[in-house]
Amino acid sequence: MNTPVFDVIIIGAGPIGLNCGIECARNGLNYLIIEKGCLVNSIYNYPANMTFFSTSDKLEIGGLPFVSVNLKPTRAEALEYYRRAAAFYKLNIRLFESAEAISGTDGCFSLRTSKGNYTSKKIIVSTGFYDVPVELGVPGEDMAKVRHYYKDPHYYAFQHVVVVGAGNSAVDAALETYRKGAVVSMVIKGSGIDERVKYWVKPDIENRIKEGSVKAYFNSQLTEIDADKVSINTPQGIVSVKNNFVLAMTGYRPNFTFLENLGIQCTNDKKQLPAHNPDTMETNIAGIYMAGVVCGGLDTHTYFIENSREHAQKILAHIVA
Repeated sequence: MNTPVFDVIIIGAGPIGLNCGIECARNGLNYLIIEKGCLVNSIYNYPANMTFFSTSDKLEIGGLPFVSVNLKPTRAEALEYYRRAAAFYKLNIRLFESAEAISGTDGCFSLRTSKGNYTSKKIIVSTGFYDVPVELGVPGEDMAKVRHYYKDPHYYAFQHVVVVGAGNSAVDAALETYRKGAVVSMVIKGSGIDERVKYWVKPDIENRIKEGSVKAYFNSQLTEIDADKVSINTPQGIVSVKNNFVLAMTGYRPNFTFLENLGIQCTNDKKQLPAHNPDTMETNIAGIYMAGVVCGGLDTHTYFIENSREHAQKILAHIVA
């Protein structure tokens, strides 16, 4: 059998990858979306009780209304909305299939995945940044009690939990586990809670810290993890804290190894921004485009669903021009 040649292959079935598929369909192109996990895998891995910053209209794709019973939609509502969007447009998606290598040039790329080989004229990389956690780099981090993803608070009921970080994920984990009866300590590099924490949550965690319900070690770093305790370097010296679980909410980063293997250049600075033309989203490799939050490199507060939906339109305008 002859292997079909796709006009476009999209790597990543997050909201922006789906939006790229919708734009391909609208332009009559033969496309395929490859996703290494489930549909909108990153959102699936968000905490079970997570609420978005944005209102639902700012998360819409393909012109489909996103109706929420809340002012700020929940993870569960988002999962259902994007599933319905994929079904409505009958998007050509292959889930649980990892992209492993790409070779060739503009007009004839070969993609090898965990399940097969494909040929495509163009490639869109929309892989996000939620798949690779930023590691602590301390002894004991490889222990089973250390988690870089937080899902549900019930699991940690009545346990001694250390939460590393001061952003939204860390604050949510600290508050939710505390309210399930956990003894919660936070280890925070800076002198306070991150200013970007959701405005309706920030006063809550600050009040819990002030009253002593949650213990916060500011200007501190975790230095070692043992079976029943952790060591924290504080301004007052090393402190040993009883511990059952460590929730390392230290952020995530794009899969730079994958980008480098494609030949996509990244800036040699703290942001490590992947090279791309902001007008067309084409990278330094002709015929390979980037879309979504992956474009921000390590500056993960640059792009969100609401301000990167337009990437699909920019890419397709350039492809069909």
